[in-house]
Amino acid sequence: MNSLKQKIQDDLNINVKEEKENVCSVLRLLLSSILNKEKEKRFKISKEKNNISEENLKKESQLTDEEIVDVISSEIKKRKDAIELYEKGNRLDLSEKEKEEIEILKKYLPEQLSLEEIKNLVENSIKKVEANSIKDMGKVMADLMPKIKGRADNSEVSKIVKELLSYQK
Repeated sequence: MNSLKQKIQDDLNINVKEEKENVCSVLRLLLSSILNKEKEKRFKISKEKNNISEENLKKESQLTDEEIVDVISSEIKKRKDAIELYEKGNRLDLSEKEKEEIEILKKYLPEQLSLEEIKNLVENSIKKVEANSIKDMGKVMADLMPKIKGRADNSEVSKIVKELLSYQK
C-alpha cells in the first residue's frame, strides 16, 4: 500500500477510536475516491495488457502518492464549488461544514507554495516559454502545472498568470 494511502487509512483508524465523526466521514469518502480511481486504472490496464497476471495487475493499479494528491485536490475543488453554491443560497451552515472538510483534506497535500513562490514560478515560466500576451496563457500553464501540482490552488495560479501576462504588453 502507498505511504500516503496508508497514512490516510491509519488516520482514519485513529479517528474512529477517538470518535471524530466528521474526520472519519471525510477520510472514508477520500479512501472511497482513491479506490474508485484504482478501479478505473485497473480496468484501463487490463484492457491495454491482455496477458497481465492478477498479481501484476493489482500492483500496477495502485495509485502513486502523486495520483492520490490529484484525488485529494479534486475532492477539495468539489468542496470549494459546493461552498460557492451554498453561500449563494445563503446556507452558511453547510458552507462551514465544507470549509472544515477542506481543512481536513489539506493535511494530506504537500506543503503549499506561498504567493511569492507562485509569482516567481509564474515569472520564470513566462520567460521560459517567451510569453508576450494573454494568448500565451496556455503555454505558461502547461509549463507550470508539473511544478505546482498539488502545491497551489490552480485558480489562484491562473489568476496570477493572467495578471502578469496583462502587464506584458
